[in-house]
Formats: sequence, structure tokens, C-alpha cells
Amino acid sequence: MAIGERIHFFRTLRGMTQKSLGQLIGFNEKTADIRIAQYESGKRSPKDDITQQMAYALDVSPYALTVPDIDTYLGLMHTLFTLEDCYGLTIANIDGQICIKPDINHPAYSMTVAEDLHTWAETKSSFVNGSITREEYDHWRYHYPEDITTEAKDSLDTAKSVSHE
Repeated sequence: MAIGERIHFFRTLRGMTQKSLGQLIGFNEKTADIRIAQYESGKRSPKDDITQQMAYALDVSPYALTVPDIDTYLGLMHTLFTLEDCYGLTIANIDGQICIKPDINHPAYSMTVAEDLHTWAETKSSFVNGSITREEYDHWRYHYPEDITTEAKDSLDTAKSVSHE
């Protein structure tokens, strides 16, 4: 989710208009809504100081607004929070282990995501129990979803053969 989408998400969550958010962070009344609309649509990217001000106005961490960098612990945590917002994935303590699981009561819950996670769990289990090798498991992960990748390749090959006729 891009920064503009995150701004929109938190602004609407807080029940704020574009104009009220813009004015709260110091934009003049005539252009406040336009500036926020530009950020939300991705036509403009807010500079760090504006991002900080918006985060304060929206009562969130600046990390919650910016595109997460999963190479850092904070970025990873905010990526997980975004997955909860967007897909209904949540954290749970199951038999003493911290797990990420779909929350079927979350408004963003998706059977597709749940099915894909189930497929991942089955494939991982096959690796752990020795039914498939590390190479096969990695191939599955790095080519996921194989059927879409294969369909795209077949479509490209068909288009190439038609253009050569």
C-alpha cells in the first residue's frame, strides 16, 4: 500500500476530510484539500516534514504512513500492521506460539488469502516432513503463483508465434 493510500486510510479512519487534515498541518484553506488529494492520489509525495506533521495530526507513527521497508524491524512491524488492515491477517497466540492468521470476522477477510495461506502451509509441511526438497520448496515460493506465471508465459509465446506468421 503506497503512502497516499495509507494517508487516505488513516484520514477516513479518523473521520477527517481532506480539507481538515490539510488545514491541521498548516496548508491554507483554499488549497488544503487539493494538496491532500494530490498526496492520496499519488500525484505528489509528501516530504519528510509533511509526513511527520500528517502522522502527528492522524495520531499515528510516521512509519504507519510511509511505504514499509521490511529490511528494518520497524518496517517489518508496520508491514504486518498493514496486512492486518488490508487483508484481515491478525496475530494470535496458539499453543504458546505467536502466529499470523486470517481473522474471519475482519471486514477485509478474503477466502482467497486464506486458501493461499493454506496452500503455503501445506507446501511448507511437505518440505519439513521431507516430501519435497529445499530446492523444490524455494522454487514454489519464488515462482508463486506458478499457474499465473505459466499462463503469462504461454500467452506471450502464443503472441510471438502469431506475430511471426
